[in-house]
Amino acid sequence: MTNDRIDARSVSKNTNTVETHGCIVCARLFTILAVYTPDGRLVDCAVTSPGGQRVMDERQPLVACDTHPAWKIEIAYKRWQSRNDEGSGNE
Repeated sequence: MTNDRIDARSVSKNTNTVETHGCIVCARLFTILAVYTPDGRLVDCAVTSPGGQRVMDERQPLVACDTHPAWKIEIAYKRWQSRNDEGSGNE
């Protein structure tokens, strides 16, 4: 017989935070609910403001307006990635 109970001490304590982020295309502000592990890694996020959508990135919560076409969001995301990669110290 196995014990299906989870020991509370073995479960990590994720942190839920409410953050404000700008649309990666036009900078319109949105509220995001983000969940982080104790070591700061993004687990998941959701845009809680109307008119916004999540832009998939595993490192940081990103958002774009629902009204922007996919190609504009993709261009803005690539631009964001290139700026982020330049600032990461990869030499």
